[in-house]
Amino acid sequence: MIDDLYSAKLLKLAANLPHAGRLAAPHASSEKISKLCGSRVVVDVVLEGDVVSDFAQEVKACALGQASASVLGANVMGASLAELELARQDFRAMLKEGGPPPAGRFSDLSMLAPVKDYPARHASTLLAFEAVVDAVRKATARTSPAGAA
Repeated sequence: MIDDLYSAKLLKLAANLPHAGRLAAPHASSEKISKLCGSRVVVDVVLEGDVVSDFAQEVKACALGQASASVLGANVMGASLAELELARQDFRAMLKEGGPPPAGRFSDLSMLAPVKDYPARHASTLLAFEAVVDAVRKATARTSPAGAA
Protein backbone atom coordinates (compact mmCIF):
# COMPACT_ATOMS: atom_id res chain seq x y z
CA MET A 1 0.00 0.00 0.00
CA ILE A 2 2.89 2.40 0.72
CA ASP A 3 4.06 1.79 -2.88
CA ASP A 4 0.81 3.43 -4.03
CA LEU A 5 1.91 6.61 -2.27
CA TYR A 6 5.47 6.77 -3.52
CA SER A 7 5.14 5.89 -7.19
CA ALA A 8 7.98 6.63 -9.60
CA LYS A 9 5.91 9.44 -11.15
CA LEU A 10 5.30 11.03 -7.74
CA LEU A 11 8.98 10.80 -6.78
CA LYS A 12 9.98 12.34 -10.12
CA LEU A 13 7.61 15.25 -9.50
CA ALA A 14 8.94 15.71 -5.99
CA ALA A 15 12.50 15.89 -7.30
CA ASN A 16 11.72 18.49 -9.99
CA LEU A 17 10.11 21.48 -8.30
CA PRO A 18 9.14 24.23 -10.77
CA HIS A 19 9.68 27.85 -9.76
CA ALA A 20 11.86 27.04 -6.75
CA GLY A 21 13.15 30.03 -4.81
CA ARG A 22 11.76 33.46 -4.01
CA LEU A 23 10.68 36.49 -6.08
CA ALA A 24 12.51 39.79 -5.64
CA ALA A 25 9.34 41.91 -5.62
CA PRO A 26 6.18 39.84 -5.05
CA HIS A 27 2.76 41.42 -4.75
CA ALA A 28 2.20 39.05 -1.82
CA SER A 29 3.69 36.07 -0.02
CA SER A 30 2.38 33.39 2.29
CA GLU A 31 4.02 30.87 4.57
CA LYS A 32 2.24 27.73 5.71
CA ILE A 33 3.61 25.18 8.17
CA SER A 34 2.22 21.77 9.07
CA LYS A 35 2.05 21.58 12.85
CA LEU A 36 2.13 17.80 12.74
CA CYS A 37 5.31 17.24 10.74
CA GLY A 38 6.97 20.64 10.38
CA SER A 39 6.71 20.80 6.60
CA ARG A 40 6.98 24.41 5.41
CA VAL A 41 5.97 26.13 2.18
CA VAL A 42 6.51 29.79 1.30
CA VAL A 43 5.03 31.14 -1.94
CA ASP A 44 5.43 34.50 -3.65
CA VAL A 45 3.02 35.73 -6.32
CA VAL A 46 2.71 38.56 -8.79
CA LEU A 47 -0.65 39.19 -10.42
CA GLU A 48 -1.43 40.66 -13.79
CA GLY A 49 -5.05 41.63 -13.61
CA ASP A 50 -6.65 38.82 -11.67
CA VAL A 51 -4.32 35.99 -12.67
CA VAL A 52 -0.92 34.78 -11.49
CA SER A 53 1.79 36.11 -13.79
CA ASP A 54 4.85 35.25 -11.68
CA PHE A 55 5.30 32.69 -8.95
CA ALA A 56 8.04 31.22 -6.77
CA GLN A 57 8.01 28.69 -3.96
CA GLU A 58 10.33 27.53 -1.25
CA VAL A 59 9.35 24.04 -0.15
CA LYS A 60 10.74 22.06 2.76
CA ALA A 61 8.41 19.09 2.91
CA CYS A 62 8.12 15.35 2.47
CA ALA A 63 7.87 13.83 -1.00
CA LEU A 64 4.07 14.16 -0.90
CA GLY A 65 4.19 17.87 -0.14
CA GLN A 66 6.89 18.37 -2.76
CA ALA A 67 4.87 16.50 -5.40
CA SER A 68 1.81 18.62 -4.66
CA ALA A 69 3.92 21.78 -4.89
CA SER A 70 5.39 20.52 -8.15
CA VAL A 71 1.93 20.15 -9.70
CA LEU A 72 1.09 23.63 -8.45
CA GLY A 73 4.30 25.15 -9.81
CA ALA A 74 3.87 23.54 -13.21
CA ASN A 75 0.33 24.85 -13.63
CA VAL A 76 -0.14 28.03 -11.58
CA MET A 77 0.73 30.61 -14.24
CA GLY A 78 -2.45 32.15 -15.58
CA ALA A 79 -4.63 30.78 -12.78
CA SER A 80 -7.16 33.04 -11.08
CA LEU A 81 -8.02 33.10 -7.39
CA ALA A 82 -11.34 31.36 -8.12
CA GLU A 83 -9.57 28.58 -10.02
CA LEU A 84 -6.99 28.11 -7.25
CA GLU A 85 -9.68 28.07 -4.56
CA LEU A 86 -11.65 25.43 -6.49
CA ALA A 87 -8.53 23.30 -6.99
CA ARG A 88 -7.72 23.53 -3.26
CA GLN A 89 -11.32 22.69 -2.33
CA ASP A 90 -11.44 19.69 -4.69
CA PHE A 91 -7.98 18.54 -3.59
CA ARG A 92 -9.01 18.71 0.08
CA ALA A 93 -12.25 16.83 -0.65
CA MET A 94 -10.29 14.17 -2.56
CA LEU A 95 -8.00 13.62 0.43
CA LYS A 96 -10.47 13.94 3.28
CA GLU A 97 -13.70 12.59 1.74
CA GLY A 98 -12.53 10.41 -1.15
CA GLY A 99 -14.00 12.87 -3.66
CA PRO A 100 -12.93 13.11 -7.29
CA PRO A 101 -9.60 14.77 -8.06
CA PRO A 102 -9.42 18.36 -9.24
CA ALA A 103 -10.17 18.82 -12.94
CA GLY A 104 -8.44 20.96 -15.51
CA ARG A 105 -4.90 22.22 -15.12
CA PHE A 106 -4.50 20.63 -11.67
CA SER A 107 -5.74 17.15 -12.66
CA ASP A 108 -2.29 15.63 -12.01
CA LEU A 109 -3.15 15.87 -8.31
CA SER A 110 -5.08 12.64 -8.94
CA MET A 111 -1.82 10.72 -8.36
CA LEU A 112 -2.04 11.83 -4.72
CA ALA A 113 -5.44 10.15 -4.19
CA PRO A 114 -3.87 7.29 -2.14
CA VAL A 115 -2.90 9.89 0.50
CA LYS A 116 -6.55 9.84 1.64
CA ASP A 117 -5.73 6.66 3.56
CA TYR A 118 -3.03 8.53 5.56
CA PRO A 119 -4.72 11.41 7.44
CA ALA A 120 -1.45 12.42 9.09
CA ARG A 121 -0.14 13.32 5.61
CA HIS A 122 -3.10 15.49 4.54
CA ALA A 123 -1.83 18.78 5.98
CA SER A 124 1.62 18.62 4.39
CA THR A 125 0.15 17.51 1.07
CA LEU A 126 -2.21 20.51 1.01
CA LEU A 127 0.33 23.14 2.16
CA ALA A 128 1.31 24.55 -1.24
CA PHE A 129 -2.33 25.07 -2.23
CA GLU A 130 -3.16 26.64 1.14
CA ALA A 131 -0.23 29.02 0.71
CA VAL A 132 -0.97 30.03 -2.88
CA VAL A 133 -4.62 30.75 -2.17
CA ASP A 134 -3.62 32.90 0.81
CA ALA A 135 -0.96 34.77 -1.20
CA VAL A 136 -3.27 35.43 -4.15
CA ARG A 137 -5.99 36.68 -1.79
CA LYS A 138 -3.48 39.09 -0.23
CA ALA A 139 -2.24 40.22 -3.65
CA THR A 140 -5.79 40.73 -4.90
CA ALA A 141 -6.63 42.90 -1.88
CA ARG A 142 -3.40 44.86 -2.35
CA THR A 143 -3.78 45.44 -6.08
CA SER A 144 -7.53 46.11 -6.19
CA PRO A 145 -8.77 49.71 -6.03
CA ALA A 146 -10.64 48.94 -2.79
CA GLY A 147 -7.47 47.45 -1.28
CA ALA A 148 -5.12 50.21 -2.42
CA ALA A 149 -3.75 52.38 0.32
